[in-house]
Amino acid sequence: MGASALMVMGTGSDVGKSLLVAGLCRAFANRGLSVAPFKPQNMSNNAAVTADGGEIGRAQALQARAARLLPLTAMNPVLLKPEHESGAQVILRGQRLGSMPARQYFAERARLLPDVLAAFNELAMTHDLVLVEGAGSASEVNLRANDIANFGFARALNLPVLLAGDIQRGGVIAALVGTLAVIAPEDAALVVATLVNKFQGDPSLFADGQRFIAERTGLPCMGPVPYFEDARRLPAEDVLALEAVAPAGAGPFRIVVPRLPRIANFDDLDPLRAEPGVSLTIVAPGAPLPKADLIIIPGSKATRADLAVLRREGWDIDILAHARAGGAVLGICGGYQMLGETIADPSGVEGDPGESPGLGLLEVRTEMDVTKQLRLDTARHLASGEALSGYQMHMGVTQGAAGARPFAEVAGVPEGAQSANGRIMGTYLHGLFAADGFRRAFLSGLGADPDPELDYAQSIETVLDALAAHLERSLDLDGVLALARPPRRA
Repeated sequence: MGASALMVMGTGSDVGKSLLVAGLCRAFANRGLSVAPFKPQNMSNNAAVTADGGEIGRAQALQARAARLLPLTAMNPVLLKPEHESGAQVILRGQRLGSMPARQYFAERARLLPDVLAAFNELAMTHDLVLVEGAGSASEVNLRANDIANFGFARALNLPVLLAGDIQRGGVIAALVGTLAVIAPEDAALVVATLVNKFQGDPSLFADGQRFIAERTGLPCMGPVPYFEDARRLPAEDVLALEAVAPAGAGPFRIVVPRLPRIANFDDLDPLRAEPGVSLTIVAPGAPLPKADLIIIPGSKATRADLAVLRREGWDIDILAHARAGGAVLGICGGYQMLGETIADPSGVEGDPGESPGLGLLEVRTEMDVTKQLRLDTARHLASGEALSGYQMHMGVTQGAAGARPFAEVAGVPEGAQSANGRIMGTYLHGLFAADGFRRAFLSGLGADPDPELDYAQSIETVLDALAAHLERSLDLDGVLALARPPRRA
């Protein structure tokens, strides 16, 4: 193995680990290093299809982009996609392994460590530097047995660890010092520095706190890294980020999205959020859907279960009234399935076996299948003729009379469906709105006034470059690089 490696762990979830790794990937790539991101185990329903035909967490796909690489399944060998409160679908090297209750997974996950190490080795053999992201909190000593996501992985390769804390949460001194106090001494010995993240205000006011952390831990305390405001313009991985960004925009064209409990691939909405002429509101449970020009029913990890919630919230009544009034509705993936007449899951792929009536807005029926569709697609939107690129990630087959009026065409094959008046639309294509020409044509066709200058892909590149420059200003990146070292098996 030729690479050095550094692992970024956090005192808790959402302390900014993913963003730090993305920024470091771009900063070190800008310096001419061949950098690869890696996360042993991730938990997210926001996933991306990889160049080698699997799926990984959205954060690792963004980090790969920051490193100027195509996303690969090796970058996130274990992905957990929550299906209900106590269980998740387990994705191994990009492919569905099966569904497991949480207790079973925690008991059996150690057997996945060889696959995780093999994936890491693939990256280490072909890059100069591997930046590893931990999961959740490094101090969850109750989950330390059989761990493959944090110190269990770091110990296997004797990786140096940079421990990050979020000062916005309060108590960052206690979080950093306390983490090192409660973890096993053998784990603590791997921590080579701490980092204070998301600082706002005058950094000199934290100088005494920084000295205290360094003296109490015996380790350098890096930063503080100021809060990066433009992070909201990057694709988010955690569903909690939805509450932080909605509502978005103040434009006259109103898009409304029901916040499904198991919402998936919600970064489909990001290019719409970037349009200045659009206001996009994600409606939380407990509130009716407001008046809108377009309702988008997003993807779901458990379509029938989320459809039941949609009905319990009364959102089905709002959607049907909107459609009767001539309003536009777009269903993406699971949302497309919900627009149909029935959703059958005879094998219990996404939950209890059974069949649920859909919203009945499209003449199609869906049957769940154990075979998961994972592929990158280049398509053509039939109504506008505009090209778009997207990806499919679903476990259902949808057929019916409305399919004779497809939404798009993929390699000459009809895809999706529309109502006779073209106002109700369904598609399995995720990521479709990132195509600027299609997005403009789609919105214009519904009466919106899209920005003719918005280049969504370039806007992401601009933010990643700004993030790298942000870290260059606030960190000693030579010092960060010096913390990395070649991995070795314990």
